[in-house]
Amino acid sequence: MPRASNAMNAVKIAPSILSADFARLGEEIQRVEEAGADLLHVDVMDGHYVPNLTIGPPVVAALRKATRLPLDVHLMMTNPDAFLRDFRDAGADLISVHVEVVPHLHRTLETIRALGAQPGVALNPGTSLTLLDEILPFTDFVLVMTVNPGFGGQRFIEACLPKVARLQRMIASRGLEVAIETDGGIGEHNARALVEQGARWIVAGSSIFGAPDSRLAVKRLREAATGATPAAAREVGETVAR
Repeated sequence: MPRASNAMNAVKIAPSILSADFARLGEEIQRVEEAGADLLHVDVMDGHYVPNLTIGPPVVAALRKATRLPLDVHLMMTNPDAFLRDFRDAGADLISVHVEVVPHLHRTLETIRALGAQPGVALNPGTSLTLLDEILPFTDFVLVMTVNPGFGGQRFIEACLPKVARLQRMIASRGLEVAIETDGGIGEHNARALVEQGARWIVAGSSIFGAPDSRLAVKRLREAATGATPAAAREVGETVAR
C-alpha cells in the first residue's frame, strides 16, 4: 500500500461513528458517504486504556460490508498488538495505535504495514511530540488528539493548535510524507485553524452526526476547513437540498 502523503494537501473529512446512531448505523454511513466523506473513523475503546467500551472486529467487519470508504480504525487499547490482525482481517484500511502504551512501536507499525494497512501513531493532548523523534519515518500518519480520549462531544483543547504546527514543522524539516490527522471537538468553527497549522485529515463526530442533516454537515465542514467563500457554501447547501 502506498505511503500516505502530507499530500494530502487536499483536506480529508473523516466522520467518526462514535457519535452516530447505532440503531441506524447503515443509513448514517450512507448519508456521509453520499456527502463526499473521505474516510470513516472508527474508535475502538477497551474500557482500560480509556474509560469507555465501544466496538470490536465484528462491528468493523459489518462496516466493511456497508461502505466503500476506507476504514480508519483508532485503537485506544492497552494491548493493541494482540488485535492488529483481527482488525485488519475485519476490513481496517488504516490502523493507529497510541505511543503512550505500545512498548515496541516500530515493530507494531511494521506489523500493521505488513498486514496491508497504513500505520498511524496517536498522541494524547498531554503527550510530547518528542516521543515521535525516532518513529516519524516509519509512520504514514500522526493522529493528534485534541480532546482527552474516551468520550465524544468534548470541548476542543486550544493548546493543541500550536502542537499541530510544531508537528508540521518536524515533518517538513525531515522531508517526510506523513499526514497529520486531528480528532476531538472539531467543527466548522475551528477546522480552518487546524488546517492552517498543518492538519489535513479532520475527524468529526458530534458536529456531523449530531447535526440535523449529516450530509450537509460534511459539506459545510469541508467548506469551512478549506476556507471556501460563503457563496460556495451556499451552493453546497443547495446541492444537498436537491
